[in-house]
Amino acid sequence: MVAVSFDLNLEEGTFLVKLCRRTISDYLLSRRVSEVPKDVPSKFLDKCGVFVTLSSLKGEGEELRGCIGYPTPELPLVEATIRAAIGAATQDPRFPPVDEKELHRIVVEVSVLTPPRAISVKEKRMLTSEIEVGRDGLMVERIWHKGLLLPQVPVEWHWDCEEFLCQCCMKAGLEPDAWLLPDCKVYKFQALVFKERSPCGRVERVMLH
Repeated sequence: MVAVSFDLNLEEGTFLVKLCRRTISDYLLSRRVSEVPKDVPSKFLDKCGVFVTLSSLKGEGEELRGCIGYPTPELPLVEATIRAAIGAATQDPRFPPVDEKELHRIVVEVSVLTPPRAISVKEKRMLTSEIEVGRDGLMVERIWHKGLLLPQVPVEWHWDCEEFLCQCCMKAGLEPDAWLLPDCKVYKFQALVFKERSPCGRVERVMLH
């Protein structure tokens, strides 16, 4: 099946976010992987990239607690979401696994991705003119190095396009200016982002601009 139509509404986004929370809770309690719901909308059976991001409430703000996903349309969206939710909670190497007692402080966010598209330019410095902060996410590849940053990341950190490219290279374990190398491939993609306002709270569409 082809990638899911890129027109998810708030109800469908809410479905995915609630599925993530239920999946994480069930897995932490029983180590059981949730089955695909029988009432899942048909478009969620199409293959699509997706990332699940978990944030922990800290004082007046939030801190990243885990982020795992599938950048390309490898799996049906609903299955990829279930797997990414478990991965974000238990497999992000930057953090210890989420504990069940933490869930009341965890905010769930789901980013549904368009397929990454290679950016082709005559000169590498022209890459910045092909990227729009607040619209595009980036993926960088060089030899065996790969790095990805979601579209919301440069908005949160107030990066311009060049800083965004540099940070994506560092995420891949490369030098910041590796995006200028002839054999460094840069891809861009877009995302629909849905996030809880508070733990277990109302879900909203995140507008990145």
